[in-house]
Amino acid sequence: MSPRESTAKAHPRSRLLEAAIRILAADGPEALQARRLATEVGMSTMAVYTHFGGMGGLITEIVREGFIRLGRRMEEIPPGDDPVVDLLALGLAYRDHALDNPQLYRLMFGVVSPGGRQGGKDLTVAGVGNDLPEGQAAFARLVTAVTRVMEATDTREEEPHSAAAQFWSAIHGYVLLEIAGFFDGDGDPVERYLVPLGTKLVVGIGATPEHTARCVRQIAAARPRAESITEA
Repeated sequence: MSPRESTAKAHPRSRLLEAAIRILAADGPEALQARRLATEVGMSTMAVYTHFGGMGGLITEIVREGFIRLGRRMEEIPPGDDPVVDLLALGLAYRDHALDNPQLYRLMFGVVSPGGRQGGKDLTVAGVGNDLPEGQAAFARLVTAVTRVMEATDTREEEPHSAAAQFWSAIHGYVLLEIAGFFDGDGDPVERYLVPLGTKLVVGIGATPEHTARCVRQIAAARPRAESITEA
């Protein structure tokens, strides 16, 4: 027995969760059914109830895993010398995660809500609405990035928590539109819409347009997935 096979047999809960995420990615939330999931992993439907308390508990864990993966993607942007670069790069990393996992992303934010879980969680208010610390952790990382920009630009007009919520809201709206195909056939939507949006948001936080434009060029030079991004 290979190590991979041994690990899979030792962790039925993990097998069920990974299988559920695969089914979600392939066929959407309506395909998340206990019988199909049990068939996928070679278990009985009772396994879903044993390990998650039912489909509602499983959906919650899928959402939790989505935020864990989002957090990992954001962690790929370590704090550098320029907080404006870091904040813009976080916005692009957020978009990349969503576009790489569109069904999972929609489920994370309650755009779709298969049985057992109420959609819609306010990530910006600790302890209110959102019961997943992984979601709070992702938002906290954004608050930290926004705070660094404000400190570097000596901005005191707005509270960082509020500014971060606005930044998240704007990027989230863009991402949902791109996932839904609103920008298909309209050139590179990242260059045409997301980068100008991010530029306006960062300037609103306190960065100068000239400095932000330089930061965009720096990010473009290091971003293989969007070589055409050259101007803010």
